[in-house]
Amino acid sequence: MTAQLGAHPYGGGTRFAVRSRPASAAWLCLFDGDRETRIAMERNGDIWSVEVPGRGIGTGYGYRVEGPGLDPAKLLVDPYAVVLDRRFAHDPRLAAAGLDTAALVPKAVVQAPLVAAPPPPLFQPGGLIYEINVPGFSMLHPDVPELQRGTLAALAHPAVIAHLQRIGVAAVELMPIVAWIDERHLAPLGLRNAWGYNPVVPMALDPGLVPGGLAELTETVAALRAAGIGTILDLVFNHTGESDVEGPTLSLRGLDPDLYYTHSPDGALVNDAGTGNVLDASRVEVRDLILASLRHFARAGVDGFRFDLATILARGPGFDADAPIFAEIAADPILSDRVMIAEPWDVGPGGYQLGRFPEGWLEWNDRYRDDVRRFWRGDGDAGTLATRLSGSSDLFGGPATRTVNFVAAHDGFTLADTVAYAAKHNIANGEDNRDGTDHNASWNNGVEGASDDAAVLGLRATDRRALLATLFASRGTIMLTAGDEFGRSQGGNNNAYAQDNAIGWIDWNTRDRDLEAFVAELAARRAGGAMEGDAWLGEDAVWLDVDGRPMTPASWAGAEGFELRLPGACTIRVDRRAREVTLTRD
Repeated sequence: MTAQLGAHPYGGGTRFAVRSRPASAAWLCLFDGDRETRIAMERNGDIWSVEVPGRGIGTGYGYRVEGPGLDPAKLLVDPYAVVLDRRFAHDPRLAAAGLDTAALVPKAVVQAPLVAAPPPPLFQPGGLIYEINVPGFSMLHPDVPELQRGTLAALAHPAVIAHLQRIGVAAVELMPIVAWIDERHLAPLGLRNAWGYNPVVPMALDPGLVPGGLAELTETVAALRAAGIGTILDLVFNHTGESDVEGPTLSLRGLDPDLYYTHSPDGALVNDAGTGNVLDASRVEVRDLILASLRHFARAGVDGFRFDLATILARGPGFDADAPIFAEIAADPILSDRVMIAEPWDVGPGGYQLGRFPEGWLEWNDRYRDDVRRFWRGDGDAGTLATRLSGSSDLFGGPATRTVNFVAAHDGFTLADTVAYAAKHNIANGEDNRDGTDHNASWNNGVEGASDDAAVLGLRATDRRALLATLFASRGTIMLTAGDEFGRSQGGNNNAYAQDNAIGWIDWNTRDRDLEAFVAELAARRAGGAMEGDAWLGEDAVWLDVDGRPMTPASWAGAEGFELRLPGACTIRVDRRAREVTLTRD
């Protein structure tokens, strides 16, 4: 079904096809600069198509449709577009009925399809994932050429690759590089979206982040792969930037909103993503679009995918661990060996589903984050930490742990801010500090925020090392957010999605090089060892208290730490009194 949708160049032209059930008429709109040429399309079932001789790769185009509830004044982006001629920009006219939007909407650009079979993934569970916000990562990097800063190509720079190798990165996880539109409340605040979790169509690369298009993507992925580093894309299939009923009409809403978006029995848009709409993955047409997107990026060479608010993929309307999309991915010859990572929650009813995704799927483990933070804050217990460190057997069944362990991620405090702020400081976001979570399991060592007190700074440095050492000593896949290895701060902002500025950019010139060296040492100690894997600990594991005595049920209560011995492999010692974690290889 998917093969006939989108723009497919052939020797003498291009075949265009788009789905719209309610349309009574549809037009392909070709663009030469600002000049628009409309060509009537023919209907075959729900699919409208037309072949255009003489117009091939590089042709700019969009669609218009007419019918009940549809507005032919709105130029629509092809849901299967892979390249756009410019970025999306919010404008109130995009949501105004009857106003022509051809001058406002990016044009899709016909491209040759990626057809090569992808190589096997480099990344294997148990390695280190390094989460990157592409624009903020290199915007201030002194070694990256100015014209490359803030782009995907910057990740292929030798200085960047050398850093990734030094700290043991097995795969980079790229926050969205697909084109997005700003939420409509940001422009009046003088802000813009910096994270990209508001896409319009799922395959079109953002021209600002990836100005070189598909070639830049494939070349960057290949350069990382040549250095032994895999690539994971963070993709958003839970909603689109067309938002709620007052949002813009850009693509799916203008083609068939009842098909693509989930509605409640009274006809209202369901909002399980907290963004105004959610995609309806219970429909085969929506899943076809999702799977086509995954195949497209797999052919670009990426190792796998992280799914934002992944619970929505399996709603129908409640979460179903046997939802069709899981079987379809597992059976797909292009996708079956890719790495799949779920963010196992959404904001809808019953949305928290940690541990319930299919065998083989990795899952972000926020219980790990919170329990590790609480232990080092002083109000968590050693037994819970031991469970988290050894793979979270209370959450994940099966032959191996599926946990992705992390102590900080993009949506929350940075690691450094976790030990410097007891409360969020999001005033810069323009929402009177109402946005962002209030449940951070953080602490400030007696002084909120920045401090000149040597004792306070010393405690914070020790705490940062304890958190990082715990992470690198933990069983299963581990994840580090870019910059946390050298103490980056966002000034206590735990929701910096709208800070495309110094708050959200990594400052490479002021990094803590001692902490960076410490992380490199941790990576070297972990590499190839017993904790770098996803298998459960064997029966030979020995648990001792911090004084070297065997742990008993009674001794776990109130324990200030423990020692885990894996004979012939390693010893891990956690001591809260000393604020220290050590990993010693046998």
